[in-house]
Amino acid sequence: MNFNRMWAMARKETIQVRRDPLSLALAFFMPVMLLFIFGYAITVDVDRLPTIVYDRDMSSMSREVVRGLQASGYFTVVEYVRGPARIDAALDEGSARVAISFPEDFSKYARTGKPVPLQVIVDGSDSNTATIALGYLNQALEIAARRAGLSSVPPAIDVRPRVWYNPELKSRNFIVPGLIAVIMAIIAALLTSLTIAREWERGTMEQIISTPVKPAEIIVGKLIPYFAIGIIDTVMSIVIVVFLFGVPLKGSFFLLMFISSLFMFGGLSLGTLISIATKSQLASSQLSVITSYLPALLLSGFMFSILNMPIPLQVITRFIPARYFVSALKGIFLKGNTAGMLIGDMGLLALFGVLVFVISIKKFKKQVT
Repeated sequence: MNFNRMWAMARKETIQVRRDPLSLALAFFMPVMLLFIFGYAITVDVDRLPTIVYDRDMSSMSREVVRGLQASGYFTVVEYVRGPARIDAALDEGSARVAISFPEDFSKYARTGKPVPLQVIVDGSDSNTATIALGYLNQALEIAARRAGLSSVPPAIDVRPRVWYNPELKSRNFIVPGLIAVIMAIIAALLTSLTIAREWERGTMEQIISTPVKPAEIIVGKLIPYFAIGIIDTVMSIVIVVFLFGVPLKGSFFLLMFISSLFMFGGLSLGTLISIATKSQLASSQLSVITSYLPALLLSGFMFSILNMPIPLQVITRFIPARYFVSALKGIFLKGNTAGMLIGDMGLLALFGVLVFVISIKKFKKQVT
């Protein structure tokens, strides 16, 4: 490879990007916009669930339990109803997600020391919210019962759980780092998927072919500006994740940037390969979304646990580089993993990048077809 010819291609591509406002907006504004949208919109935390109460006991104990539920922050009592018919109506119309019904002899049962009956109805149309709400409800009711003087006999086993890495169980802490992988996947593939195809559509590829520049020099020269843009986007994303969303970065920043560079190289090479194969900007952009964004969003472990997927899908995820990048991101951000712990992820990301890059060079032919 000739460095001067490669650098000339890089300068040409840089000038072309600078003169294209749409590409600049796509390169710098889109990652920030996606990070804001996904960061604030995607959450599995449940709080302030609208709750209705049907209190037939009307005792100080039942009122204390309700106050305890509201103090937890997970539930907000929006209405005290006077009959079971209103419970059905509130859940049907969606004005309430949880209903709590106290029996008439609630305080009587409490004084006897026997198990206290309490009916809880949860809207299961959103199964994820319903499952989380039930977990919060059991915890909140236990605390509220103790405050109301309804503590029962201590259990035989005193369980004291401790959560590592994300003790507050904030969904933002494990979702937002994975967003970097999803955003970088679509940006890398989408930007470079238009490079070669654009030259063919504009008729400038014939001029490049007539020069002595080699296929490898063309591809590397075109990758350099977008690699620099990707690094800038990565730094911007990390700053936003740490300082705006408050996600702790316990590991090394430089290790994070190195792994991001490996993933970026593979994504850019994939976009270049798509551009070479299709020779159409429209087809390239559509194919890049299918091959990069959707797998990174659905099959990388970014939001949905890979262990819960069917075995065939688990096998497929092993061929998706975003899986290893998401794992490395969460490890560096939340666990403070070192390079030795992530050597497998880094090796697979490097192997993917080199493999796709070599295929791109082999696929690109300096000839008009």
